[in-house]
Amino acid sequence: MKKKGFTAQFEHFSTAVTKATGSSKAFLLALLTILIWLICGPVFGYSDTWQLVINTGTTIITFLMVFLIQKSQNKDSMAIQLKLNELIAAHDGASNRLLNIEDLSEAELQALHRYFTILVERAKKDTKITASHSVEEAEERHQEKLETMKKDHRRKK
Repeated sequence: MKKKGFTAQFEHFSTAVTKATGSSKAFLLALLTILIWLICGPVFGYSDTWQLVINTGTTIITFLMVFLIQKSQNKDSMAIQLKLNELIAAHDGASNRLLNIEDLSEAELQALHRYFTILVERAKKDTKITASHSVEEAEERHQEKLETMKKDHRRKK
């Protein structure tokens, strides 16, 4: 999956910068910059220009880093989602409805959360921890259990 042009160059650049800024050397460089700035304070008489230099520098770096961090987070998040999708798709008992669940709306996610909460409550009543593997399977098993219980109850009468 080779990218072309600006996108490929930017991807390469942002990956390199992300790795570099997340290193111990980058932290030490930032610390050294602050120490040099502090040492220069008396030389410049703690002037407004002296303060403006550090404020401007840190503001620009922070502004750029926010976007770089967000890009890195987006990439990591997508990679994790794809790995999870692969595991769900590969598992026979898993519900494929959960693939790309991250694309659902907040309301849809809340509805799924309520549904899974119900399944958890049902599972707590089961003696076997592996009784349910997917939403559909859990619902089918629950219905089967209810039918079995009804049949048993009728037999006892």
